Amino acid sequence: MAALEDSFLADLDELSDNELELDENDDDFRKEEEDIDMDMAELENLNYDDLDNVSKLQKTQRYVDIMQKVEEALGKDSDGTEKLTVLEDDPEYKLIVDCNQISVDIENEIVIVHNFIRDKYKLKFQELESLVHHPIDYARVVKKIGNETDLTLVDFEDIIPSANVMMVSLTASTTKGNPLPEDILQKTIEACDRALDLDNARRKVLDFVESKMGSIAPNLSAIVGSSVAAKLMGTAGGLSALAKMPACNVQLMGQKRKNLAGFSSATSQSHVGYLDQTEIFQSTPPGLRMRASRLLAAKSTLAARVDAIRGDPSGTNGKAFREGILKKIGKWQELPPARQPKPLPVPDSEPKKRRGGRRLRKMKERYAVTDMRKQANRMAFGTPEESSLGDGLGVGYGMLGQAGSNRLRISSVPSKLKLNAKVAKKLKERQYTGGATTSGLTSSLAFTPVQGIELCNPQALGLGSGTQSTYFSESGTFSKIKKI
Repeated sequence: MAALEDSFLADLDELSDNELELDENDDDFRKEEEDIDMDMAELENLNYDDLDNVSKLQKTQRYVDIMQKVEEALGKDSDGTEKLTVLEDDPEYKLIVDCNQISVDIENEIVIVHNFIRDKYKLKFQELESLVHHPIDYARVVKKIGNETDLTLVDFEDIIPSANVMMVSLTASTTKGNPLPEDILQKTIEACDRALDLDNARRKVLDFVESKMGSIAPNLSAIVGSSVAAKLMGTAGGLSALAKMPACNVQLMGQKRKNLAGFSSATSQSHVGYLDQTEIFQSTPPGLRMRASRLLAAKSTLAARVDAIRGDPSGTNGKAFREGILKKIGKWQELPPARQPKPLPVPDSEPKKRRGGRRLRKMKERYAVTDMRKQANRMAFGTPEESSLGDGLGVGYGMLGQAGSNRLRISSVPSKLKLNAKVAKKLKERQYTGGATTSGLTSSLAFTPVQGIELCNPQALGLGSGTQSTYFSESGTFSKIKKI
């Protein structure tokens, strides 16, 4: 019993030691759980009425530093003297990668601000979000309208198209919204200004990236354009990462699944991302755009690999790729060659003379008309023809059986092509022996005036020699066969 109690106590001591080790090793997990709890607490205590609590990108140090570098780079022109360094060590390339990342963050921030404006302004004009879909246009229209009830006094020129202006005016005249309080209106106008500032910052970033894409990726820009090249690089995470991607992934880069809400997807273009914004893709007929996108993706990948190793800073390969793509697409659109008209034969022309010979003779004998067919195709004047069913019914036999022989068939000579030497010899023997055949009415009894009825051999009359010539001879004797 004592030994059993000691073993139980030892197991308890080991368990306590393991718990201490787990507590020491789980400090990181506890910190992460605490961070998650703090984030959830912040979300719960988040005041959605305050714009600063919702939109925080413009106050980050990363955003400020990148925008400052972009403004400095746009202010001075680069002469391209430092383009001989490695691509990863180029400061402009690093700035371009950062700009691509910050542009995505800016777009997400614009969406957040747009949702804030929409939630605040739907008390005044709820139908506006269904009429103006673009976030920046929506912010401009909201800032322009404010608390104005009569929209005929508001000038929407250079903001939205004239057709949308009429729709907005008609809808505003029938809306049931109420004017916003002054504090909510002020927050909404500030949100609109922030959305416009973010849009201006995004444009600066894109302008900088597009201006530098000609030196960072000249071949890729020559094919798809500077803006699309910048988007591809930003999504891939840099030019080196883009060069390592297969063409099928480049084709799908930037694809967005559209919710058609039950409508047909026959006209929607699928499996195409940023490449559908290129000039080549837009100028291609709809039936060939899928093939064009695959070709663009393949050539863009090759151009990115050339740019990643600084193989052609002048962009000659990219221009050659673009010309090849355009030439192939033009070749796809060419009509098939017209069918050549077949010339008519010369009228009243003599048939072509064919050379004689064994082959031609064989062909003539093979297709020659037999005498039986000739008789069947002929008809005598005033004489009815025989038929298979009688009384002129069925297949007519023509002049068969009317030549005086009372036979329906005519003995036809076999074709020489089907006869060899042995068959021809047998045929001759049959023709020679066929004349000696006697009629079935002949008899061995003969009536003579001397004896009356005599018994004679009819075959002995025509035999002058042979073994049977002495069968009925008076001088003939029996032959004796010697035994061996």
